[in-house]
Amino acid sequence: MNNYLEIAGRFVPVLGTIAAVLVILAAINWFLRRRWQNNPDAQFRFQLIMLALTFAGILAIVVALPINDAVRGQLLSLIGILLSAAIALSSTTFIGNIMAGIMLKVVRNARPGDFITVADLTGRITEMDLLHTEIQTEFRDLVTVPNLYMVTQPLQVVRSSGSIISAEVSLGYDVSHGRVSQILCDAAARAGLKDGFVQVRELGDFSITYRVAGLLEDIQSLISARSALRVAMLDALHENDIEIVSPNFINSRVLEEGRTFIPAPSDTRSEAAQPLAEDVAFDKAEEAASVEKIRAAIRDIDTRLSTSDREKGELDRDGKAALEAEKARLVEQLKTAEETMRAEDSAADHGTSSPD
Repeated sequence: MNNYLEIAGRFVPVLGTIAAVLVILAAINWFLRRRWQNNPDAQFRFQLIMLALTFAGILAIVVALPINDAVRGQLLSLIGILLSAAIALSSTTFIGNIMAGIMLKVVRNARPGDFITVADLTGRITEMDLLHTEIQTEFRDLVTVPNLYMVTQPLQVVRSSGSIISAEVSLGYDVSHGRVSQILCDAAARAGLKDGFVQVRELGDFSITYRVAGLLEDIQSLISARSALRVAMLDALHENDIEIVSPNFINSRVLEEGRTFIPAPSDTRSEAAQPLAEDVAFDKAEEAASVEKIRAAIRDIDTRLSTSDREKGELDRDGKAALEAEKARLVEQLKTAEETMRAEDSAADHGTSSPD
């Protein structure tokens, strides 16, 4: 009987420790859930805290086990080895993303608001964090890309000074290439492109493939410009009585002599009533670009102020005060823009629209 009592007495501390750990974890879980029940963004913090406390509770239970010090030390060493192995296996990607994020920040070849293409993903950057980059596609979706992927894949960035927009069309050999070149160059100018040019891309068995291109200086309308160029090509070719049909088309059915396939001119222009695709697709990216411009302006003012201090009086007192006032205005504008972005993100995550 005394042996049973002695054995039971040895397990009292560990049972008490288990009970205490369970009560403490349950109490903290209830308190944190009640405190953060209206804050979905705190879910990650809640899980991290509970994970750390659970691990601490397991260590407390191991320490309280009725075993000798050598076995207890071996158990603690085993737990430490397992934890170290887990961290080592997962840290390769984790540290790699951090180093890639630092590289993107240092190189600065891409900034929030830029049009980029990474592998087969095209869109505008909305956020650049230490571990990931967020890209908004032309379908308004937000794609989170690990920074490690950003630096290991070819990264194409559209230059802010402009980009070449192009489109191709196949026409028959019965149309002079000189005439086609002139018409397509006029179409490029009509679409708002600068320095338009035409190239012969392919001499096919039945048709010639032409490529018309031009410089788009306003890259904010990149997607709409591609569509506008094709519309201008369509209108220009039809206005000059050039059919855009396959040369085999006449072999498919009998047509009247002199029959052409050009739609009748229409006074209504559907594109005038349509919103720009960029205004719908890249709302968050445009806000990010505005925030980045404000930050750049603040950095420029800081540079001018520091340069003036080093050179001792390049700016007079009024000029320096004006710069400081402009900086204060920009800082306030930046704060307002960032708060608006956070509010809109929160409203989008909750499926509600942000207040005006």
